[in-house]
Amino acid sequence: MTEPQPVVELRGITKRFPGVVANSDVNLTIRAGEVHAVCGENGAGKSTLMKILYGMQQPDEGTIAVNGEQVRLRNPQDAIRAGIGMVHQHFMLADNLTVRENILLGAEGLHGIGRRAKARIDELAEQTGLNADQDALLESLGVADRQRVEIIKVLYRGAKIVILDEPTAVLVPQEVEALFETVRSMQRQGFTFIFISHKLDEVRAIADTVTVIRRGTTVGTADPKAISSRELAEMMVGSELPSPETRESTVTDRAVLRVTDLRLAAEGSTRAVLDDISFTVHAGEVLGIAGVEGNGQTELVETIMGMRRATGGTVELVEADGKARDLTRLGTLARREAGIGYIAEDRTRHGLLLTQPLWANRILGYQTREPVSKGQLLDIAGARRDTERIVADYDVRTPGIEVPAAALSGGNQQKLVVGRELSGDPVLLIASHPTRGVDVGAQALIWEQIRVARHEGLAVLLISADLDELIGLSDTIRVMLRGRLVSEADPATVTPQELGSAMTGAEEAA
Repeated sequence: MTEPQPVVELRGITKRFPGVVANSDVNLTIRAGEVHAVCGENGAGKSTLMKILYGMQQPDEGTIAVNGEQVRLRNPQDAIRAGIGMVHQHFMLADNLTVRENILLGAEGLHGIGRRAKARIDELAEQTGLNADQDALLESLGVADRQRVEIIKVLYRGAKIVILDEPTAVLVPQEVEALFETVRSMQRQGFTFIFISHKLDEVRAIADTVTVIRRGTTVGTADPKAISSRELAEMMVGSELPSPETRESTVTDRAVLRVTDLRLAAEGSTRAVLDDISFTVHAGEVLGIAGVEGNGQTELVETIMGMRRATGGTVELVEADGKARDLTRLGTLARREAGIGYIAEDRTRHGLLLTQPLWANRILGYQTREPVSKGQLLDIAGARRDTERIVADYDVRTPGIEVPAAALSGGNQQKLVVGRELSGDPVLLIASHPTRGVDVGAQALIWEQIRVARHEGLAVLLISADLDELIGLSDTIRVMLRGRLVSEADPATVTPQELGSAMTGAEEAA
């Protein structure tokens, strides 16, 4: 049988930034009709390589060939003309526009905006399994359908080579399998996929070939059917990695966070976003919250943190002597000073100042406390010293603490945030998607730090879309659906499929 011809060939790709070499002599061959996974730690150079292939950045050295012809991709428009599209992890869509408007935006000249355009979108919707009406507002769609809209948007522009950047990061298991069915169906129609993911079991399930990148260069290509997830992890980081699984109980009977009848109305409406939420987190306990995105988890965290004002109920932090402190009317800084650490869902919006150096980011939220403060004054030298400690203890890979946070990869940004929040001696840690988008090495380090802190008596409220993470780290799991806590699961016995079923309301319907 004749081997499929290469549709993309990257040869000797090198890209340098001040103080760091992101890619060094990278070689990658993608063959027609395959799903080719690219794996590596955060900071390994995957994102830079994909940005080069999509024309968002220019290589300092090396060549790119598409369908056997050498090309220069100066911008995404050049990539699209070459038949390359990219579906980003963070959807590039507008909630206040319809499905059709999102797809046509910027591509009105291809098929017009009338009957021909509608027919083409219908055709692509059938190919990708999108059942939503073209005139439906995007905000009414679930995460999986939004992703299909992103894929259609790329295909509408003529892409035959599709880059999927962390496509399963926010999907439940049933949605992941539906996405994979879509990918397999499109493969049979001649499409080629480049699949970027940290979830090695999923890589092995969908990919035909895997290329591993470590510290900016390619270290090998493997057949995912002939290699285990553990062996792939070893290729990525050079050593075996632990799982999140931990069954020893450290839960005490001392309450730390008590949320009672918490309610939140939608802005400008009486519709309930949170409806009578009640739970308690104890010292030494990880309470996991599972739910499909958009069911109130973000609002729950932001209400507990004082970023939103509750319309009813109470949030209390219980002190060691058993005295409850009502936080309901306090601001975010006061809640943090009361002993709450906060790993934000979106580190770039709520966790970091990207243009500021690492030591300045160490100060955020802790500006009134040692070691970054002395009385009313900031202790800049102390902040620098403690940032150096966090960089060493949490393996934050950086040229130095003076570089801006934006210079770090996503995983290293997250390790900095986790190190800062656990360095403040919190009594409660709210961890919202603490390992989203990070590599297996950073994931293992963050899991271990949470385990250690839990063992030392920290109470943890964990919100995650990674069901293996929820099951492995949590002592108890509560399922959130349409702004309510609808069921409870035992992590020792529940499966990801059962949890996914509860999250989508299938159990409730049954």
